[in-house]
Amino acid sequence: MRRKELLQRISIRQDVCFGKPCVRGRRIWVSLVLDLLADGMSFEAVSTEYDLEQDDILACIAYGAEMSRERFFDLDLRTSA
Repeated sequence: MRRKELLQRISIRQDVCFGKPCVRGRRIWVSLVLDLLADGMSFEAVSTEYDLEQDDILACIAYGAEMSRERFFDLDLRTSA
């Protein structure tokens, strides 16, 4: 599936989850899926736990990639002493 098709699986509606990007037709935030993957949860585990298709998870990653092109965050990578 191409990126444009994947991104159609993401919706942003003010009346759903306060306008946060979600998997279309679900109240599952893109940021939640990305956080779970970043914390080491496997595609299979996320898919099973939240009843998502693999393309839904790929859509979340594609959306995150699109957003990273637009916004930069100054990350303080120093460890606290």
